[in-house]
Amino acid sequence: MHIEALHDKEKIEKYLLKNVGLYLYHLGDLDDFFWPYTCWYALMDGQEIYQLALLYISGQTPVLLALTDQDEERMRLFMRLLLPLLPSQLDAHLSPWVLDIMEEAYTLRSYGTHMKMLLQDSRRLQTINTSQTISLGPRDLPEIEEFYRVSYPNNFFDPRMLETGCFCGIRAATVGERVGALQSIAGIHVYSEPYKAAALGSVATDPQWRGRGLGTEVCARLSQELLTRVEHIGLNVKTDNIAALRCYERLGYRTIATYEEASLTRKV
Repeated sequence: MHIEALHDKEKIEKYLLKNVGLYLYHLGDLDDFFWPYTCWYALMDGQEIYQLALLYISGQTPVLLALTDQDEERMRLFMRLLLPLLPSQLDAHLSPWVLDIMEEAYTLRSYGTHMKMLLQDSRRLQTINTSQTISLGPRDLPEIEEFYRVSYPNNFFDPRMLETGCFCGIRAATVGERVGALQSIAGIHVYSEPYKAAALGSVATDPQWRGRGLGTEVCARLSQELLTRVEHIGLNVKTDNIAALRCYERLGYRTIATYEEASLTRKV
């Protein structure tokens, strides 16, 4: 077995389709919109992929996605072989059984256990009143950035995502000619019509408006719109974010896997 850098989208897609829920983010990143920011590595035996990892290099810190639902020992072997090829600083989404392998070369700071959820009962979306919601786009960028600064300061937000037309929000009531301030937003981290995949992300509500169901409304509206364009919709959420979990479950999302999110710094 050996490690190989892959550049064949069809070959990668074939592997990812074995478990769409687990690899939803990977699948969306095959899209031309994201592809230039990706590096794909595989554990190969001849021409067959046994394990796959994605290094996403947009933004200040690369993000490694190293997940599997298959042979744990092969994944551990893969990660050990991959270690010398990785940057000195990165964030990572990791299957739990490779954490000790990463700690052989990196100091790891955990951000906790997270769940991968997949929309499996879309009928629930129809029970939510989304009449307050509005579409957001590039013209709203300055206001959106300020909203996240206050409401979700650690949010991973790439302004390019607004170009997809997959952001929506709720505003406070307009007074006279003054447009009401944003109260809640839902957007995407991954979106691809060709690969029929999308992942909700950048979901936040202004602290003073929380507990009123606004997050549920914007997520329902966005999920409804995405279903007209793609087949598979998922998201990531921290296991201790009980309010968010209840919201997503109410909308028909179900947990399909867990993983560890962490920041890694190479040891000297």
